[in-house]
Amino acid sequence: MLYTRYRFAAPLCEGKDILEVACGAGMGLGYLARFARRVAGGDIDEQNLRLAIEHYRGRSNIEVRKMDAHRLPFEDGSFDVVLLYEAIYYLEHPERFLEECRRVLREKGAVLICSVNKEWPDFNPSPFSTRYYSAGEISEMLERHHFKVDLYGGFPAEKESVKSAAVSLLKRTAVTLRLIPKTMKGKEFLKRVFFGRLVSLPPEVVEGMAGEASLSPISNDSPISGYKVIYAVARLD
Repeated sequence: MLYTRYRFAAPLCEGKDILEVACGAGMGLGYLARFARRVAGGDIDEQNLRLAIEHYRGRSNIEVRKMDAHRLPFEDGSFDVVLLYEAIYYLEHPERFLEECRRVLREKGAVLICSVNKEWPDFNPSPFSTRYYSAGEISEMLERHHFKVDLYGGFPAEKESVKSAAVSLLKRTAVTLRLIPKTMKGKEFLKRVFFGRLVSLPPEVVEGMAGEASLSPISNDSPISGYKVIYAVARLD
């Protein structure tokens, strides 16, 4: 899923100035910098950001700094593309973020948003989130800010094996009863029990680190429960 996010963005970043908001530890910044002219990344969490700052130190076309998605520290018309991956549900005022996107984007600029699909039956909300949005809600929000939107679904929730169906049932029950651990350590333990050994993520996404999942165009006028992840590509109208 991590690799697909950035591989999907790569063609839109070719030779352009890119901003990733809420970049966390910045695992995708280096990958984007292979295609882009300049990449800026930022996050409000200083502990996460410290890892990105250290990893990309000395990379001339990568800038990492602390930033608030509601008040982007850049001049008008500074970027061609803004990315917000798996973070819109943490924002207190996503509309304000989109206002900032319009301000910092150049003519014909684009916003890429990726989010877990809250209509997916196995959806598990983070206890630290503010609000989750459906594909339709994300599209409507972007259109209110005069973006032309294309929606995609990723990682189909395909027919399950007996084992995966049982795991899914246990997960849904745990979510309903609020038994999912809130800490990352607790979640890691459960994942090891159900899925086995976990693979450590590298500090930077690299080409070919995983298979690239194909994304399917979807419509915003009906529930979309068959995909785990939704993507929006919004271009200035």
